Amino acid sequence: MLKKILSTLKYYDWWLLAFCFILLTIGIIIIYSIGINTNPTDLSRFYKQVIFAIIGIVIMICISYMDYRILNNYATIFYLGGGLLLLAVLFFGSTIRGTTGWFIFGFFSFQPVEVAKICLLAFLARFFSINFSMDKVQNILLSALFAGIFILLVLKQPDLGSALIFVSLWVGFLLLSRIKKSQLFIIFALMIIVAVSSWFLVLKDYQKERIVSFVNPASDSLKTGYNVMQAKISVGSGKIIGRGLGLGSQSQLNFLPEQDADFIFAVIAEELGLIGSGLVIILFGLIFYRIWRLLKHAQDDFTQYLVSGILIMLFTQTTINIGMNIGLMPVTGLPLPWISAGGTSLVINLALIGILQSIYKRQNLT
Repeated sequence: MLKKILSTLKYYDWWLLAFCFILLTIGIIIIYSIGINTNPTDLSRFYKQVIFAIIGIVIMICISYMDYRILNNYATIFYLGGGLLLLAVLFFGSTIRGTTGWFIFGFFSFQPVEVAKICLLAFLARFFSINFSMDKVQNILLSALFAGIFILLVLKQPDLGSALIFVSLWVGFLLLSRIKKSQLFIIFALMIIVAVSSWFLVLKDYQKERIVSFVNPASDSLKTGYNVMQAKISVGSGKIIGRGLGLGSQSQLNFLPEQDADFIFAVIAEELGLIGSGLVIILFGLIFYRIWRLLKHAQDDFTQYLVSGILIMLFTQTTINIGMNIGLMPVTGLPLPWISAGGTSLVINLALIGILQSIYKRQNLT
């Protein structure tokens, strides 16, 4: 048995694993640095991150040995399960920072929307692979309906960041499909109308304030624009080599909010400087390259959509998080993959790596 397991190790994408684990290590070190310098010292988030990292790695390994095509065979069940989770959390979930998006179990919390990302990914990958030619209006409308249900449930929490991930996934799949340019133009026109309407009918006041503060952070630097202003100060104060681990004035003096989650990239930039933050960006770029390389060798439509969807979700989440840390994106609460504190997000992102490894092994890439 052991010999069989060892013989399969050559079929792993070790470069992808290495880049991912380096980011994971950087995140754990920064979370430790933040916790050790609190008064009093609080390493609870650090210990939780280590525990969830171990859980996530075990799940990643288990998934890598499974046949990823189970996502295709049971896509409808995954979709229904994800939808039920999003519905259940609205009625039985706990509210944290204004968002009803968590189930609390003792010292640990579980965020269903992270699981729902894989559920919607699998379902849409199957739907688009079956209806690859999306020139029929009914197919476009059906895909919009399936994605729209998840988007509306997430907005009800409200969780604008995760809703943007779902929208980007659906739009990305549309662009990859054989959709007519005229239909694509109509879809984008409708999306603009929906976005404008959402300002008056869907978005909460605090979400509107976040968008306003994104356009002009100085308009309310003590409230809605405070986070962005402090994050930009943190990034700038790190300069080239940074102030050193645990020595960032913005983070250690608590000027910067959500240091180990939403704005952990700003902490990295302050403590490790342009060199450290640049390394993080390069590592993400290398991960995206490895996924893109796997996409080029995908041998069937479902696999192509599945790999594309993982790339779209990770790229969108990374871009939004880093963007909001440097004032180029509105604050949406999206964590930085493998780095930000957050158990469910970390486990799911490691699970995505497990799916990619399963694909890599079964596509016979070495």
